[in-house]
Amino acid sequence: MHFSPAAEGLRTRIFHVIFESDTPGAKAFDIALILAILISVAALLLDSVDAYHQRFGDLFAYIEWGFTLVFTVELALRLYCLKKPWLYIKSFYGLVDLVAIVPAWLVLIVPGAQGLVLIRVLRALRIFRILRLMEFVSEGHLLIDALKRSARQIFLFFFSILMVVTLFASLMYTIESPEAGFTSIPMSIYWAIVSMTTVGYGDIVPMTSVGKAITVILMLIGYSIIAVPTGVFSAQVIRSIREERYSEEACPGCGHDRHEKGAYYCLRCGTWLDENTQDPRKAHKHASPDDSSE
Repeated sequence: MHFSPAAEGLRTRIFHVIFESDTPGAKAFDIALILAILISVAALLLDSVDAYHQRFGDLFAYIEWGFTLVFTVELALRLYCLKKPWLYIKSFYGLVDLVAIVPAWLVLIVPGAQGLVLIRVLRALRIFRILRLMEFVSEGHLLIDALKRSARQIFLFFFSILMVVTLFASLMYTIESPEAGFTSIPMSIYWAIVSMTTVGYGDIVPMTSVGKAITVILMLIGYSIIAVPTGVFSAQVIRSIREERYSEEACPGCGHDRHEKGAYYCLRCGTWLDENTQDPRKAHKHASPDDSSE
């Protein structure tokens, strides 16, 4: 998504620092923001350890609130310098910014001890700050584009897996006894997912010979289809890379359509590709003096 500055002057200068990375100031801002994200996430991870929380809990709280203020000011500056700030709020990174910041402020208004579990959840949501690092990876948009392209195929795959899992779970619920752990179809679905992914926790184990045979079949099915979503996603990544690198315009001479973006001549026949400008070879030929007139 393309963003534009609100107006000339201070807001434009802020825009160039925050949203671009081709100046020393912009690069310094990106590096500082990356370090702030990493440190804030590291503090959150360490604070979740009881031993560290009891010993350094106050320090972690100060660090967290410091970074919360920093990221709040950063978001405010982003919205301030944009011509259409609501577009950024609706974007992926805008939503990540809100999820990473809003919980910290919500904790201040959550009443009483009954909100302790909610506070824990809100604090955990701040880990979404690490998604901001995708903004600084130049190839990150290729992965996001590949996910969007393969969303329907992956959804169809998971829907098919859900049907297979439900079928096998219902079958095992009918065959096996509750003493083996198959007390309900949802519990059997849990067992089927664990078996299909070949994790095998061992908390629910079939006891009958027929149940064990069905388990073997389910595991083999899991091995055979585990690579399907990987292949679909990989194909879309390759497609995105090709579209990023190659142009879809066909050569006017031979029709070849696999040229790198920015190429001037056809890879096969050498024809000039830009139809809006004249071939410099022809222009040079026309500009040369005629030998017969001398």
